[in-house]
Amino acid sequence: MKIRNLVVFALAVLCSSAACRKNPAEQTASAQTPEQKAETPAPPKPMPAQLPDVLARVNGQPVSKTDLERLIKNMEAGRGPIPAEKRDEVMRGALDQLITYNVLKQEAATRKFVVSETDVDAQVASMQKQFPTQAEFDKALTARNTTVEQLKSDARIDMAINKMMEAEVANATPATDSDAKDFYDKNPDKFKQPETVRASHILLMTQDKDEATKKAARVKIDELLKRAKAGEDFAALAKANSQDGSAAEGGDLGFFPHGQMVPEFDKAAFALKPGEISEVVTTSFGYHIIKLTEKKEGSTVPLDDVKPKVLEYLTNQKKQQRVDGFIEDAKKRAKIEVLV
Repeated sequence: MKIRNLVVFALAVLCSSAACRKNPAEQTASAQTPEQKAETPAPPKPMPAQLPDVLARVNGQPVSKTDLERLIKNMEAGRGPIPAEKRDEVMRGALDQLITYNVLKQEAATRKFVVSETDVDAQVASMQKQFPTQAEFDKALTARNTTVEQLKSDARIDMAINKMMEAEVANATPATDSDAKDFYDKNPDKFKQPETVRASHILLMTQDKDEATKKAARVKIDELLKRAKAGEDFAALAKANSQDGSAAEGGDLGFFPHGQMVPEFDKAAFALKPGEISEVVTTSFGYHIIKLTEKKEGSTVPLDDVKPKVLEYLTNQKKQQRVDGFIEDAKKRAKIEVLV
């Protein structure tokens, strides 16, 4: 369980490979809290056009304009320039992140969590390896208005905060089988598997073709349909004639749920029974003949099949709640002055 340093450019590098991934429990169970009616947030307080040198203080220690500008540079390097209409919202959010970061930095120092220089150097080296050349690494540093020494300083603080948070959650109570069953029983929709079918097809492409080619393809697909319905081996016909990547597999497309294929193909495939062959189906790609191989009805995944991932999800949720509570308590204890 790591708290990310919101100042250094390393955050963008390290998060880019995972930002977008769901964790295994989310992939299996889409485990979320029940949907709540969204409330319209109050507009953020405007930020001054010209920022003062000191934006806030945490226990008397300044949160500087330089730190905010570095964080904004980091964000823009990954996402592009901040739209003018979003300036107040983004900058207020960034300032709050910096305040939280400074609270945690001070808390880690008070609790005497330290990091060795060897570990710091290894962390920075790991970041640097994600760039193909030294020049690309240097370019990224410049784009984010930082230096290697600053990167090391920030990494040292970041790792100390991580150590503190790991210690905080080390004794968190793991989720139990009872917790997993309770979650499973209260969220049946999260564990439903949709109806799926397995189909093969023969495709003659007509996309971006002239009328003469399309007419020739239609004549050929009609002939192939007759041969398929007369009992010729469908896989052999697909290998010899189909014009997409599935031809090498005898036209086999594997299992797919509703909505994965284009509408015309989807409707035709799900209307078939196993072993049946469709009429010619026209889509934006061309002319298809579809053979349904197998159909699986929708079902609910048994608890035993998903329990390990549900337990992992619920345990991580408990850890995150503990982290969130720790941060909230630390901020309440701190003297925070926002000056803009």
